[in-house]
Amino acid sequence: MVEVKFCENIDDSLLKAAVIIAKTNGKWVFCKHRERDTYEIPGGHRESGEAILETARRELQEETGAVVYDIKPICIYSLKGRISETKNITNEAFGMLYFADIFSFEDFQSEIEKIVITDTLVENWTYPVVHPALKCLKF
Repeated sequence: MVEVKFCENIDDSLLKAAVIIAKTNGKWVFCKHRERDTYEIPGGHRESGEAILETARRELQEETGAVVYDIKPICIYSLKGRISETKNITNEAFGMLYFADIFSFEDFQSEIEKIVITDTLVENWTYPVVHPALKCLKF
């Protein structure tokens, strides 16, 4: 079982990842990884020496090709437990959740096979117990 929490404040050094809920023209933006048949929102791990906002910007560009966008922090989240068939987080892991409004995209090369832009949330989530917890947030 996975535990998802939304937090008020923690030390910046504990933020290990950034996840970005994104829209363009009022539609949701999802990514499909080349090695999976599921969909996810853009995001990834923080690199050494990187500010967490820079992590969010880098991951958004790498995974969607977004070049012109507004991005803002929403909240800190934490995860603990089995988040997918192959991924189990034994110690609580913290990240920053962002919202991005994307105005333009460019072609990109990454592990992402394609992006999907849709009016509705996808049903085939990569992390089916984590991403739906985000539906409680209003965008």
